Formats: sequence, structure tokens, C-alpha cells
Amino acid sequence: MRITCGIDWAEAHHDVALADDTGQIVARERINTSARGFNELLALIAENGGTPEHTPIAIETDKNLLVVALAEAGFTIHPINPRAVARYRERHGQAGGKSDPGDAAVLANILRTDPEVHRVLPAVSEHGRAVKALARQHQEAIWALHQTISRLRSVLLEFYPAALQAFPNLKHRAALTVLTAAPTPSAGRKLTRRRLESLLHRSGRRNDPGLVEQILAELQAPALRQPPQVEAALGRAVTGLLGIVASMHRAVDDLEKELGRVFDTHPQAQILRSAPGLGPILAARVLAEIGDDPLRFGSPAGLRAFAGTAPITRASGRSHYVKARKVRNKRLGDACHWWAFSMLTKSAGARAHYDKRRAAGDHHNAALRNLANKLLGRLWWCLQHGKPWDDQAAWPQPHDGPKPAAA
Repeated sequence: MRITCGIDWAEAHHDVALADDTGQIVARERINTSARGFNELLALIAENGGTPEHTPIAIETDKNLLVVALAEAGFTIHPINPRAVARYRERHGQAGGKSDPGDAAVLANILRTDPEVHRVLPAVSEHGRAVKALARQHQEAIWALHQTISRLRSVLLEFYPAALQAFPNLKHRAALTVLTAAPTPSAGRKLTRRRLESLLHRSGRRNDPGLVEQILAELQAPALRQPPQVEAALGRAVTGLLGIVASMHRAVDDLEKELGRVFDTHPQAQILRSAPGLGPILAARVLAEIGDDPLRFGSPAGLRAFAGTAPITRASGRSHYVKARKVRNKRLGDACHWWAFSMLTKSAGARAHYDKRRAAGDHHNAALRNLANKLLGRLWWCLQHGKPWDDQAAWPQPHDGPKPAAA
């Protein structure tokens, strides 16, 4: 008897269900998230005739510690999209009821009825997973930094709009350095030319008298003011946010250095870096999302669908149209977007393809998506064959003259 296992995971516990080949639930159990709970799961599977080689497991995540332990134990893991689980749940009832044990049973039956349509967890190496962890956290840190800078802008608008006039882009180091020294309108009005020149020099800006005069004019121009106590309180908030931004900058820099170091030693790093437009960070993000399992994508079409560069067709009755793919790996799609954008100035063939799509009526993003689709096909070939990128082979030129007649 073949059994399948479904696990509905949670922060404090996991619900487990085992189903036989007729769909009957033969065992249920709730385990905790410790090593003891994992051992109880292994014992439950063994008691019901299951083995790591012949008992597939369905779970709605691919990055839980339980998933890592099960993969190391030799089980085949199927990470199931929660949206798919919701649709399968509706096969058994439309009243809207839901429970954790019930979802575990649904997951177990998904692998009983449709195992071939749900991908298995890719066998990514430990090195590849380390790149993924760093690449994702580096990107998350950048997003968090941008959110904090947006908070800073919001506070400045409330009482210090002159600072935004002087520094429209708060991401610049010069803006953060000057605002740290002058976090309130009162402090800004007291800045001297010599002091401002020193602050700009410290932030890496060369002496530019025109810039100094412009900043002083903006900070010292007559403006509406908050009451003194309110201004002082908001100034404290600005100082705090500037400290957070400075710490986040250091964290991003540290993550970036470590990401570069770990990525550079990966076996596929040289192949990825050989592609024009793929710098160390962008290449690391691509590797992080596609992984280094050579069996994960059997064809370029699978990789393109995963990245969302391949369009989908919706046809029903007389309606038939092609649209961009919404369900995709958004991180990989974002990396491919910027790779394609960079290729416009790195490769004449890529630029010609983009211009051709634009001339055919595609808007900018659609043309970039189509270009990224082409790039991923070539990258898949390079990774499968262990060959570096050849831009001439990626964009072959048509032969001039008439084709020879067939014999």
C-alpha cells in the first residue's frame, strides 16, 4: 500500500495526515516544531508502511526547518501553492469550512490524485542555498531602507520642507550627512558656508560653490514653521530616523560584501557573470532564484514560465488574448527586468531585438519582458552545457544573399 503525507505547518505545531491509495486517511497527528516532533513524524510514517523513498510529502512552504529536515532525510517534498490548496479544498465542500487537520488531509490527497502536476522541491546545493539566503536578505534590507527613507521624507514634509527642496533625493550620502548636522529648520538656518563645505566634503562631494550657495539659499529662505516644542520633537524623530538609516546602510553594505564573496566561489558564478549586464549582485539574485539543480528546469520554457517572462493565453469561446503572466517568481522576474534593461547598452543584438519589439507596438516594459524571455533561453543553454555566454551566438545575424536551392 502506497501512502502520501500532507503537513499543514504553523509556527507552534504541525498537523499531519497520511492517506492510502484509495483516499482513506489512515493516520492523523499533531506534532510540535522541535526535533522530538520531527522524530514522531518519522515514526508515524514508518508505522503505516511508509519510507522516505516511497512516501511523498505535500506542504505549503519550501523554507521551513521541517522541510529542510525532511529533505535531508531523503523524502520527496512537494511545496504546494496555498491558492491551489484552496481550490482542492472546494472539491470536498463549498460551505467555506477550514481546519488545520482538514488541510493536512487535502494536501495528502493532492499527491494521491495529481502528483505529476506539482513540482518537487529542487535539489539545490548547500552553497546555492547560502547564496539564496544572502541575496534575499540583501534585497529585503534594501527595501526596508527605502521604506525608512520614505518615513523620513514624510516627517520632513511635516515641519522641514526646505530640507527636501535642498535635497530632493534623500538617498544621497550628502543629504543624510547635512541633515544629521542640521535636523531642524533652526539648525539649518544656522549653517555657515564653511561648515556646509566641510559636511559636503565629508560625504564625498567635491567643493562646488554653486551647490553650497543653492543649499544655503534653500535652508535659509523664509518659510512657515511649527511651534518650537513641536519642531524640537520632530527634529528628534528625524535624528532617530537618520541613525536608523545609517545603520541600515552599513547592514546593506555588509550583506553585499558577503553576498559577493559567497557567490564568487559558486561553480556557476563564472557562467552567470559572463552574460553582459549581469553584475555580481544581479547574477547572485538570478542564481538564488533558479538554484543550481540541473534537473529543475527540463527546458527553457519551464524557466521562462517560472520567471514570468513567458506570456499566457486565455481563450474561451470567441475570446482569445495573450497577457503577461501574473503567477511567477517575482524576485526572479524583477532581476530579469533589470538584466534586460542593462543589456540595452551592453549588447547590440539585445538592443536590436528591443527596438524591433518597440517598432512592432510593444510598450517599454513589454519589450523588456520579451527581451528577458530571449535572454533566459540562452542562459538556460549556457547553464545546461556549462558554457560561458557568447553574445554573437545569442544574436545570430541573418545570412546575406539568396539561400541555395535544395538538392
